Amino acid sequence: MNHRKPYKVAAGFLIALCLSGCSQGNPNGESAPPGSVDHIRTVTLAIDDEALKAADANQGDWLSYGRNYSEDRYSELDQITPDNLDELGIAWTLELTSTRGIQATPIVVDGIMYFTGPWSVVYAVDARKGEILWTFDPEVPRAKAADMCCGIVNRGVALHKGAIFVGTMDGRLVSIDAATGDANWSVMTVPDGSNYSITGAPRIANGKVVIGNAGAEYGGVRGYVTAYDATTGDQVWRFYTVPGNPSLPFENPILEMAAETWTGEWWKQGGGGTAWDSIVFDPEFKSVYIGVGNGTHWDHRIRSPEGGDNLFLSSIVAVDADTGAYKWHYQTTPGDTWDYTATQPIVLADLKIEGEPRKVLMQAPKNGFFYVIDREDGALISAEPFSYVNWAKKIGEDGRPIEEPGARYDDGRTHWIAPSSHGAHNWFPMSFNHETQLVYIPGVVQSGAYADNSDMSFSESGIIRGNDLAVSAAFKAFNEQVIDPDAPPPGDGSGELIAYDPIKQERVWAIPQPSRYNGGLLSTKTGLLMQGDAEGMFSIRDTQTGEILKRFDVNSGVISAPVTYLVDGEQYITLIAEWGGGQGQSFRLTDALYYGTVYTFKLGGTAPAPEKLPSDRRELTTRTTDAEPLELGWGFIHYLQNCAACHSLPGEHGGAIPNLARSSDSVYDNLEAIVLEGTYAGIGMPVQPHLNPEEVDLIRNFIYYVAQSMSAGQSRGEILRNVAEFQRIAFEHGPLPSSLPDNPSGVELLDTADPTSGPGPESLSRDAEAGQRSAAICATCHTFAKGGANGNGPNLWGTVGRDIASVEGFRYSNALQDLEGNWTVEALDAYLKSPTQFARGTTMAVGAPRDKQRADIIAYLETLRDN
Repeated sequence: MNHRKPYKVAAGFLIALCLSGCSQGNPNGESAPPGSVDHIRTVTLAIDDEALKAADANQGDWLSYGRNYSEDRYSELDQITPDNLDELGIAWTLELTSTRGIQATPIVVDGIMYFTGPWSVVYAVDARKGEILWTFDPEVPRAKAADMCCGIVNRGVALHKGAIFVGTMDGRLVSIDAATGDANWSVMTVPDGSNYSITGAPRIANGKVVIGNAGAEYGGVRGYVTAYDATTGDQVWRFYTVPGNPSLPFENPILEMAAETWTGEWWKQGGGGTAWDSIVFDPEFKSVYIGVGNGTHWDHRIRSPEGGDNLFLSSIVAVDADTGAYKWHYQTTPGDTWDYTATQPIVLADLKIEGEPRKVLMQAPKNGFFYVIDREDGALISAEPFSYVNWAKKIGEDGRPIEEPGARYDDGRTHWIAPSSHGAHNWFPMSFNHETQLVYIPGVVQSGAYADNSDMSFSESGIIRGNDLAVSAAFKAFNEQVIDPDAPPPGDGSGELIAYDPIKQERVWAIPQPSRYNGGLLSTKTGLLMQGDAEGMFSIRDTQTGEILKRFDVNSGVISAPVTYLVDGEQYITLIAEWGGGQGQSFRLTDALYYGTVYTFKLGGTAPAPEKLPSDRRELTTRTTDAEPLELGWGFIHYLQNCAACHSLPGEHGGAIPNLARSSDSVYDNLEAIVLEGTYAGIGMPVQPHLNPEEVDLIRNFIYYVAQSMSAGQSRGEILRNVAEFQRIAFEHGPLPSSLPDNPSGVELLDTADPTSGPGPESLSRDAEAGQRSAAICATCHTFAKGGANGNGPNLWGTVGRDIASVEGFRYSNALQDLEGNWTVEALDAYLKSPTQFARGTTMAVGAPRDKQRADIIAYLETLRDN
């Protein structure tokens, strides 16, 4: 079933709420059959604020993202123990239809399970039978994939009073009837047509559903968290994590203080600071703790040229759960310049420290230090490295890091810094075991290459133009390298499973893992520690020693976390195996890519395991090239800017997305159509209209070069040294002159004196709502709201009917200033279809090659005007 209703509360939903306190079961007083609509409505309506607060007293259900409000992922269920693991088997499996990665933690209430998959699709499953009850597809436009730094993933749902809540990739928060899968209401939580996205799970706090957003790698994104009334969808409060333009009134008094920690004109880039994962509600102090992310740009010198801490980037911020008012903050990485977010999981606990009971929160963020913080006032209790760190010596007595010389990569060289931007720990959930008093962390072991890219003449302050990523990745492969011999070697990346003592602040044990990307953790009172990994194994270990007690081959790499719960009094364990997500796009350790599969285990389970697939590893292409070093250098540059973020460098084996050196001949023969015209847009391959056919050919020849070099026996290091030299030659030479004619496609050019002579979209049905979603790709340069600021392109309010030549002062405007006429529907259709054909010399980066998409976008633009 496919349900989507972006409306306010459905009448049936309100009626169900009213009746829930009067009747449970059917009119005859009999219990509704498990899995029926009546049963689901009864058990899910019972999950109110008090039920969520009492989750620890209800160990049989997994009611929220981290199981309880402490988000400790610790279960007291005791049927499955080290002594009977030999009896543990598969109860059932359920194959899904997606292959791009499932990060979600399932929620389970009385045997009814809810989780999300790629494209923010929601599943309801009967855990008694392993059968899908309903699915909800929010119909996220596939073009939105261009705004996703780290895959088309989603980390789960929230449950409250009979409703399931999901945040969608394109920024909506949707309430869904838990029993039927019908939409109750939907609100757009982000600015229309912006670069924002949502991948995190919503949280429930005193009758409100709280949601953050993502997108700080992209221009124009300013982070905030919003609370909505869970019943009506009305906004209750919003807390901005970074200040806006200081010439305008601040939305919150604390932002005036925060603005004093910024310099320059940060608000023009947005500032970043998105809260894309950890948002934790603490009923005891009536606080919501927000884990805040990186800045836009990553590089502190670009973002805030004269320094400053840049609050509240890379901070944990406590706000009042009912009003959103600021309470306190602790900044883990002042003046962050490494993408060291503080969005990683936050766990609440009561610990005895130096003989005194303390109410704390714990976090192991990207920067490699483990923090124990008083959650009442934000005071730092302790902080020590849980992984190898070379950017800072330690955390000083004032709570600030004491940085190592050169850590800010400001000398023109490429610095290999540990941890990398993937962090010593990323979003993967950790578990706090109440018996061992240890925190179990899925760690990352990797150094990252950082460099200043601000002198690149063909990009804006280091922004990689194909994805508009405002990052500090070391773009110049020929740069002098600064390497720490004690750090993880350049180019290597692995993982480790860490058992950490938060009281003594020390590692107890650590187990190396071959991938830096593994699933989250669950621990139990009976001494079991569970994790799925990149190798396709589900391992159950001893919490004291890390010794493997039981393993299941689940075929696919795993990036989600397991859960345990009761079904009719019997303990179950569920793990969802589907490889993908950010780094899983470009590599995998298993021989085949599998559809997502839900694995559920119980004592005495005898269901068969899904069959293994034969290897789908592809051979390198046999095509070759005789391109010159200069051409290969520019091919490398264009590849880094436009392809590497998803496909990695040519020659790897690929992950959830194919590696381009192992593609079929048909892909190479149709590369222009795929890249420039959107042949694969329907499956999430974004159009790159800023490239021209010659540049696509340079990319193709670079791919051929790497493949033929590997086939000739050259090592990865040799190839990288060669292409680094080619890149140096390209930088010294400058951009290649184009041999293309003014009209390379051969299509009849429009009469620029009469731009309305282009084809019109009148014959197509037009959907303004769909156009609004499609126009999200335009938000890199444009804003849409009335009175909105101009960016790299003009504000688009009132575009329809405006004088074409009136656009001045923007990157692509010179090509328009001599054109006559107004922006009619026909003119807009022609310009969106092919900007360069409409106006020779324009540098507008985004076109819309599909007729229906253009018609929808224009319908949306027509709504952007006063009635």
